[in-house]
Amino acid sequence: MAGSGGSLSRSGLRGREAELEELRTLIASVARTGSGALTLIRGEPGIGKTTLLLEAVATARAAGFSAGLGKADELHHIVPLSSLAACVLHGDEPLLSGDTFADLARHHDRRIWLVERLAEAIEVRAGSVPVLIALDDVQWADPLSLFALKQLPARLRTSPVLWMLTGRQGPPGPVEEIVAAAGDELPTVTVPLGPLSGAAIGQLAGDTLGAAVDERVRELLDGAGGNPFLAVEMLVGLRTADASGESVPPGLVVGVRGRLRSLRPEALRFLQVGAVLGRRFGFEDAAALHGRPSATLIGALEEVVRAGLLDDDGDQLVFRHDLLRQAVYVDISPSARKALHRQAAHRLVATGHQPIDAVSHILRSAQPGDEEAVALLRRAADDVLPVTPGLAADLMTRALELVPATRPLRFDVGEQALMCLTRAGRNREALSTGDRLLAGRPPLEAIGRLQAALGGTLWNLDLAEELRRRAETALAVGGAAPEVEARLAALRALALSRSHDLGGAREAGENALRAAIAIGDREAHVLSLFGLGEIALNAGENAVALERFTALSAVDSAFLPEEIVAYQHLDDYESGERLLLRAADDAGSSREAMLLWAQAQQHLGLGRLDDAEADFVTMERLEDEVQVPVQQVNARVIRSRIALLRGDGDAARQHLAAARERLATKPNPGNTAAVRFLEAVLAEDDGDIALAVDKIRQVQQEGPFMRWRLLRTWVDSAVRMALRGADHGLAEDLAAQAEAHAERNPAVPTATGVAAQALGLLKSDLALLERSVDLLEASPRPLVRAAACADLGKALLAVGRKPQAVAVLTKARAAFAASGAHAATARVLRDLEGAGAASRRAASRQRPVQGWEALTASEKKVARLIAEGHTNRSAADLLVVSPHTVNTHLTSVFRKLSVNSRVQLANMVMALRDD
Repeated sequence: MAGSGGSLSRSGLRGREAELEELRTLIASVARTGSGALTLIRGEPGIGKTTLLLEAVATARAAGFSAGLGKADELHHIVPLSSLAACVLHGDEPLLSGDTFADLARHHDRRIWLVERLAEAIEVRAGSVPVLIALDDVQWADPLSLFALKQLPARLRTSPVLWMLTGRQGPPGPVEEIVAAAGDELPTVTVPLGPLSGAAIGQLAGDTLGAAVDERVRELLDGAGGNPFLAVEMLVGLRTADASGESVPPGLVVGVRGRLRSLRPEALRFLQVGAVLGRRFGFEDAAALHGRPSATLIGALEEVVRAGLLDDDGDQLVFRHDLLRQAVYVDISPSARKALHRQAAHRLVATGHQPIDAVSHILRSAQPGDEEAVALLRRAADDVLPVTPGLAADLMTRALELVPATRPLRFDVGEQALMCLTRAGRNREALSTGDRLLAGRPPLEAIGRLQAALGGTLWNLDLAEELRRRAETALAVGGAAPEVEARLAALRALALSRSHDLGGAREAGENALRAAIAIGDREAHVLSLFGLGEIALNAGENAVALERFTALSAVDSAFLPEEIVAYQHLDDYESGERLLLRAADDAGSSREAMLLWAQAQQHLGLGRLDDAEADFVTMERLEDEVQVPVQQVNARVIRSRIALLRGDGDAARQHLAAARERLATKPNPGNTAAVRFLEAVLAEDDGDIALAVDKIRQVQQEGPFMRWRLLRTWVDSAVRMALRGADHGLAEDLAAQAEAHAERNPAVPTATGVAAQALGLLKSDLALLERSVDLLEASPRPLVRAAACADLGKALLAVGRKPQAVAVLTKARAAFAASGAHAATARVLRDLEGAGAASRRAASRQRPVQGWEALTASEKKVARLIAEGHTNRSAADLLVVSPHTVNTHLTSVFRKLSVNSRVQLANMVMALRDD
């Protein structure tokens, strides 16, 4: 903060000694402990945040930190990743090269992937030196940078990475969101900057004027309210005014005006053009807006730099402070500002900038009916939709506002707005916007387009019946283009996938697919295949479902998770593993959360409860990050079942509460059935059999039990509950459903084995239970095999066949124990004890809660790799898992070992090896 003609080398730190010492202590702590931290410097504009931040960066660099410093810009706050760019691209040793960063920024549908790559780059650097990432004026951070800042500090908490952000005081905003995202996982320090003391302000005056401060100056400084920037600007303005014999009243704008009066008109005009372009701007851009060759403006540039209004870093011109730019900006007449902003937009587009770079300018000059502005907003929305759908939705909402209701263009813009709102997860807003557009009496062809655009919205909102009604109405109205009709037909079939008439749904889907292929419309093709896959899965036709999802994945690789899950339904876990490995080799998936769902299901089916739990936790976190909850209800239901298998009733009930909460957001019949079943399981665990049976009946109110794919391998539990509750009719119905499902899937050992098990339980038929165990020998699902063995063992004990009972019960115990299902193991052990065959050594030992032995096998692998110096990415590559899963394991490792940094973890692992 240097004014012209006065040394301010240290004046910006007057009165900030305590705050600076606090930051120095934090810098030293991060370097010493090797763990991360987050600090926020808060205060009003001009209070000294930037100066303190710069001093902290200098201190960190002197202490050996690799430091990246950036500044968010008010005029560029919507350009994706613009705020973080300077933090990782500038400095003596940039974290990323410009080409690498540009490649990251171009990736579509990869917000999570992009954050992980940024984390990897920072993590690699932090492996050799501590790192400081400093961002000034975070309140203006662009949406993609803000998304990254909400993930990265917690993600890198185990590395020596210090995040230092400055932000203005005001209502809750980006700063609070970043802090909330870090939660309790990261030490967070807030450094509030209040007004300077009178003594500090007096020292500032002496620094600036170089002379004793008289009473007139003291009175003037009272108007600064302890704000150092305002004080200095008043003092510099005072000095300029004294030179011209004028008096300068207090106040920033007036103070700056006093300095501007000394500028030649040409220099003042140049400065005003710069204020329109933003705090940082190019000399050539300013000259173009000025309407003059750049060579003729060199004198004007030199004049404003000498006046201390601009700095020239060789690449761009920079206002010394945002408040300076704002003071110059507000002195430009509103009409002139609008005209200049429109010229700035034209200049940016004409010189090859992306449309999003010009949006801030066009928005400041747009008027209703401004089709040029609408066109630019639409192009910008298209560009940013893959990485920042929320921003795209905002741009299209504004574009729609600019189009008068009487213009046909409104429906084209509206269609694009609906798509963006839906992609952003703002489904309710999309639906209300669509209904307003439909109420505007659109042409017939537009009705179909709008209803087709609302298809994804209605599906996300679980309004399948409303989707069917609207699609059928739009098709009946007619007038739509052939490709739109094909999409509407495909949407109708998708909606029918949740109906009771799956035969009719299948016919509708096949007709839609033929139409899509004939027309050659890719969107209709994808929708048709997805609908047919859903119909086949809901009908229990697993081979058909695989055929549909394999075709869908070939058309659009984003649907690879559905293909993997389809293989799992056929007990083909080898093919599922092959596809998961292929996905791991890709450079990132556009649906990482769904891939984690498929990976978790793979682990669950193969009895790897610890790894399944870790993947479900990671999947839920990723869905939360992008605010698109898809599988969270089912994930919580499964995690509750895992907790019960382990004997953790409290955790099971916590997951039930979370599942109920998420059911309110996704209340589709499948989710509802899954939650009702979980309620039945926990009611049985509490000894309330009557309630358990009632909940199973409620499951069937949503549809036949075996309709719900998540529950199909759990039908044995439902049959047992029905029998315990003396509801033989319910048990008989459940067994019949399992048998019918087996008939549809005769080549799937799990389906045929579970059907025999259910019927054997119903009839107390030992032969059927033996057949179930035999059939399930070919199943890859150890927990399903163990449950069947446990049922057979009990039945054998009941008829006095103790040796055979002990053999199958021992097999069940071993399978449950190997999966970590401690409670299930204990139940089998009780049966073995009853047979006189259990030993104390056979008991399943639960893991402790803390310490090395508390870690799962996967957590130990991750801990050893990280202790050896691997990054999350390199560890993930070696383990063939997602870096997000490694992060989940590492979080658990740090919690169980009570360590806070990779250095501490390495020391602990080394000590264990020495032992």
